[in-house]
Amino acid sequence: MRVKKSSENLGYLFIFIAGFLWGTIGLFVKQLGSVGANADMISLLRMGFSFLIMFTICLVHLGPERMRLSRRNLLACALLGIVTQAVYNLCYSRAISIIGVSMGSVLLYISPIFTLVFSILLFGERLTFIKCLAIVLNVLGCMLTVTNGNPDIGTLSLYGIFLGVAAGFCYSLAAIIGKIATEGGNPILTAMYSFFFASLFIIAKIAVTGSSLCLSAPVLAWGFAYALIATSLTYIVYYWGVEMIAETSRVPVIASVELVVATVIGILLYRESIGIVSLVGIVLVLSSIMIINLKGRK
Repeated sequence: MRVKKSSENLGYLFIFIAGFLWGTIGLFVKQLGSVGANADMISLLRMGFSFLIMFTICLVHLGPERMRLSRRNLLACALLGIVTQAVYNLCYSRAISIIGVSMGSVLLYISPIFTLVFSILLFGERLTFIKCLAIVLNVLGCMLTVTNGNPDIGTLSLYGIFLGVAAGFCYSLAAIIGKIATEGGNPILTAMYSFFFASLFIIAKIAVTGSSLCLSAPVLAWGFAYALIATSLTYIVYYWGVEMIAETSRVPVIASVELVVATVIGILLYRESIGIVSLVGIVLVLSSIMIINLKGRK
C-alpha cells in the first residue's frame, strides 16, 4: 500500500500523541488501586467506560445505519479486543501493581521483538544482523532494568515479570491486528467494537473467578477519567495513525515515548527508585527499539 509522505508524517504524529497519552496509564492504575479497585475492576472500568464513550461518539457521528462491520472486520475487532485489550489490560494492570509503573512499562516495550518474530514467521521478513543486534540489546536492557545489576533473582517477583512480558506480547499484536481491522473501515468504529469484545471477555473472566468489585464514587470517577484520557482518545488517534502508516513495524518506535512518560511519572509522583544500572537498561531498550526500525543499508 502506497501512502503519501505528508499523510505518513501525520500518522507518525498521531502515534506519538497516542504513546504520550498511554504513558499516563500508570498514574490512573495507581490511583484506582489506592481507592480500592483491583486489577479486574480496573480493566473492566477502562474497557466498559471506553465502549460507552465510543458508542456514543459513533451513534452521533455515524448514525445506527453506518455502525455495521463486515464479518472479516468484526472478527479482527474481536481478536483486537480480547487479545490486545482485555488480556493485555489484565496482565499490565497486575504487573504495575507488583513491579511498579517504570518496570512494567519497560517490560511492555519488548513488544517490538515479538512483532519482529511474527513478521518473520507470517510474512517471510528476513532476519538481519541489525535485527539480531536489536534483540540482544533488548533482552540485556530488560534484564538490567528489572534487576538493577542485582543477580539474585530470588529477590524479584518472577510472576510480575511474567505478567509484564505477557502484556508486551499482547501489545505487539495491536498494530498488526489493528491494521487489518481498520482496512476499509472507520478507526473510531473499530475501537468501539474492540472495547465491546474486551468488556465481554473481562466480564466472563470476573464471573468465572468470582473477583470482587468496588463501585464507590472515587473508583467510578477515576475509571471514567482513565477510559476517556488514556484509552478512548488515545486509541482514536492511534488507529488513525496506523491507518496512515505504510510500514507497520515502525509504529512501536514512535509509541515508545510512552516508556519515557511512564518512567518520569513513576519517579516524580511515586518516588520509584531507578538505579544507574536500570537507567542504562532503559537506554538499551530504547536503543534496541530504534535499531530494529532502521531500514537496511548496503
